[in-house]
Amino acid sequence: MVAQARSPYVTPQEYLEREDRAEYKSEYIDGVIVAMAGSTEDHDRISSDILTSFNIQLRRSKCEPFSSNMRVSVPECNRYYYPDVSVACGGSKFETISGVKSLANAAVIVEVVSESTANLDRGEKLFCYQTLPSLKYYITAAQDEPLIQVYERDEGETWLYRLYRGLDAEIKLSEIRCELRLVDVYARVEFAVAGAQPDN
Repeated sequence: MVAQARSPYVTPQEYLEREDRAEYKSEYIDGVIVAMAGSTEDHDRISSDILTSFNIQLRRSKCEPFSSNMRVSVPECNRYYYPDVSVACGGSKFETISGVKSLANAAVIVEVVSESTANLDRGEKLFCYQTLPSLKYYITAAQDEPLIQVYERDEGETWLYRLYRGLDAEIKLSEIRCELRLVDVYARVEFAVAGAQPDN
């Protein structure tokens, strides 16, 4: 058996200090810095339209939406993620280490799922995000079809799961008094027609 070299452990403080100076974003996974891959055009279209919807609906509320530039601290899992969209309510609160801020009270987190990130977004990230006491909704949006999955925390700390498929579906997020219409979320995405042949 060949011994595998392990990456040296990086503390959260070291990561945040590096991240504050970095040209490109990286996430922090329990002592390991992981560079973020680039996104597709449809990924950006979907996340932008979700953010736009939240911005319009929450403009006069006590909730504030953020783009993928906002880092979220997940202390129970010793992780820092950059979700595609996040929302903080009741005033945005931040963890500050060495002068570097990370969102600490996300009420809504949205990840736009790709084939390469599906297992992570619907597995490890789902588990870790659910450890945030402030979180009310964890939402994943597919890119290859109009499909959104919603995990909602109820009053008894149980997580309820709902799946919404099709452009006529509407999601009501009662805790933040918002809704997402899939026809709006996927307005600029062209889906492949089943059985269609590729151009030669």
